[in-house]
Amino acid sequence: MPTASHRAIRLAALLAAGLPAAGIGLAAPAEAHPHVWVVAKAEIDYGDGGRVTGIRHAWTFDAAYSAFITQGLDRNGDGTLSADELSGLAAENTANLSEFGYFTKLKVAGKEQVFGDPAEPRMAMEGGALTLSFLLPLKSPAPQGRGVVALEVYDPTYFVAFSLAEGADAARLAGAPGGCAATVTRPKAEAKTAEAAKPGMTEAFFEALTAASNYGVQFANRVIVACP
Repeated sequence: MPTASHRAIRLAALLAAGLPAAGIGLAAPAEAHPHVWVVAKAEIDYGDGGRVTGIRHAWTFDAAYSAFITQGLDRNGDGTLSADELSGLAAENTANLSEFGYFTKLKVAGKEQVFGDPAEPRMAMEGGALTLSFLLPLKSPAPQGRGVVALEVYDPTYFVAFSLAEGADAARLAGAPGGCAATVTRPKAEAKTAEAAKPGMTEAFFEALTAASNYGVQFANRVIVACP
């Protein structure tokens, strides 16, 4: 059973760097790249004067990774994982996503935004799938005016395959000025495993990628918000 120190291994590091699970005493998820699959939802929040204030993320992990990261957390042995049992993992892993830019890029009226410290981290397990949710505030609220908000969610190293959820709640606006509308753009490139990728794109190829490589941008999910 994993110890507290095992669970302290950062989720972000596991996701973005592909840290070998065998080295931390946990059962490894699938070997093929990408290693983790996430269904994402995003809410773009607006405040006074129509300024963009932050993003509320909700990321649902695949069943295999959900089981992997939550081993040993059922402290009372009742067969379910409560919000209290998941709270420490949620807080630590949300904070440490900063090292990887929260897998999020946001431009408001053409200007890339800087994020503050994340808030309201939560995890919930439902139907064998773990969902991490958190608020990612902007350091300074940004006026959109008649420009657009462009949100991208992806992993540059493609260790994680993000896809936006189906349905209207994949991209929501909260407090936006009247007439603003969000449009979802899904990647044209089809997500592939290392085995299905082009010749030469082996697992070793993917493991050598860094954030600067930005290989994963071709699989980016985008939300574009336009206001009158």
